[in-house]
Amino acid sequence: MTWKSRGEQPSRSVVSQKWALFLCLGSFSAGMLFTNRMWTIPEAKGLERTRAVEGKKLNLVSEGCHPRILQEKEVKRDSKGFSGPLDDLAAARAAQESTGGDAHAPVSQDVKTPESYGKRRRYLMVVGINTAFSSRKRRDSVRATWMPQGEKRKKLEEEKGIIIRFVIGHGATSGGILDRAIEAEDRKHGDFLRLDHVEGYLELSAKTKTYFATAVNLWDADFYIKVDDDVHVNIATLGQTLVRHRSKPLVYIGCMKSGPVLSQKGVRYHEPEYWKFGEAGNKYFRHATGQLYAISKDLATYISLNQQVLHKYANEDVSLGAWFIGLDVEHIDDRRLCCGTPPDCEWKAQAGNACVASFDWSCSGICRSAERIKEVHRRCGEGENALWRASF
Repeated sequence: MTWKSRGEQPSRSVVSQKWALFLCLGSFSAGMLFTNRMWTIPEAKGLERTRAVEGKKLNLVSEGCHPRILQEKEVKRDSKGFSGPLDDLAAARAAQESTGGDAHAPVSQDVKTPESYGKRRRYLMVVGINTAFSSRKRRDSVRATWMPQGEKRKKLEEEKGIIIRFVIGHGATSGGILDRAIEAEDRKHGDFLRLDHVEGYLELSAKTKTYFATAVNLWDADFYIKVDDDVHVNIATLGQTLVRHRSKPLVYIGCMKSGPVLSQKGVRYHEPEYWKFGEAGNKYFRHATGQLYAISKDLATYISLNQQVLHKYANEDVSLGAWFIGLDVEHIDDRRLCCGTPPDCEWKAQAGNACVASFDWSCSGICRSAERIKEVHRRCGEGENALWRASF
């Protein structure tokens, strides 16, 4: 019994050693396999990351750019400021024609038009009559003379491509009595263009900027005109004058002048920034007088795109002229846009040289226009048939 016990014990020990060796070899193999799998994947990912970084470096080298320079290029590409503003006009024009609007125009328009959707119709001109809350009698006198009313105004838009609107913003208190009076007048006549602008005499430059930006967004036209509500206008003659310049992309039309820069406080047309124009007694650069002027579509688009950085001087006609300084703009000096009242405009009409606009220089408009504009219209007007016979 003792020998058998001693003989069996070595046999079990041998078997246990074999199994232990087998288990060790299996564990070693499994460990190697596990180690290889764990380290192979990170190396592949690290290689991919390295290749991606090297690829970016190669791209920068091939473009000859430093990363900081590349970032600066991206900023310029996104900028709508003075980094090539005229280069944006073609893109803006295409966007307007395809979407029906300019994303940069601050439109707060009360009247919705079919042109706001889809491809817009092309018009000859948009005539914006600058007016104020206190000018109801002036507006009625314009409606009674050179501005067609009702169905005739719609016919003018559809057949001649001419839009005419009184242009006004809002009162200091939005929805106040002044705004309600304009809304009631607009319900009766439907001839207002409301701006996102607070009215005020010292805010005329801002109003002019907002008008052009809003008008070019709402209507696709060859020309955009600003005229005061105390000026007499012959619409057919205006249209025939403008079509001569239709092929010019950057054109600025009006009666060009260069008045004195007034530094004295308290006087009319005082210029607080007179020091920017040189020595005392200097004159402004050439610009169109504010009673009536016209600009081409590309210039109106330029104002819309850059309105946040265009500086405003005290006088709106000076401001408009300043916005075009340094641009390749053609200034058209046409004296028919600033005729005097009778007998001046009457003599010119009899000589076959009808005036576009008539007013009194002494009043910067027709003196007592609400009472006198009918007389001016009778003596210097082109006649209603001239408008419907005109071909633009």
